Amino acid sequence: MDEDSLKRRKILVVDDEERMVRFIRLNLEHDGFVVIEAFNGKQALQRLRDATPDLILLDVMMPDLNGFEVLELVNAHPAVIFVTAYDEYALKAFEVHAVDYLLKPFSKERFAEALLRAKERIGKKERPDLSRLAAEAQG
Repeated sequence: MDEDSLKRRKILVVDDEERMVRFIRLNLEHDGFVVIEAFNGKQALQRLRDATPDLILLDVMMPDLNGFEVLELVNAHPAVIFVTAYDEYALKAFEVHAVDYLLKPFSKERFAEALLRAKERIGKKERPDLSRLAAEAQG
């Protein structure tokens, strides 16, 4: 996969901390990504209806709906990197095939590593079937 393959792609950033959204936006726009913002679960669902992002950077604990509830309600299957202050949801994140799990606060280097993993997954067009995973989880 070439270095520019994720540039100009849409990335949805969902976090209730405005400062974190700004930090992520600055790092992504600098590299040429199209950044879409949402500050809670309901906004995230609306943005997902309006656009089809290739990647979601998703907080776990937010007003209205948490990150896992957002994923349960979405029809598209973009790659997901969880960005959260809560380490106890890491296992659940990987059960829904998250690309990565960034624990706040994280470094620019760690952020770049997570983006590299996302680029690799998107380049291979690996998309987990969240509907199937939810059904399997319910047994």
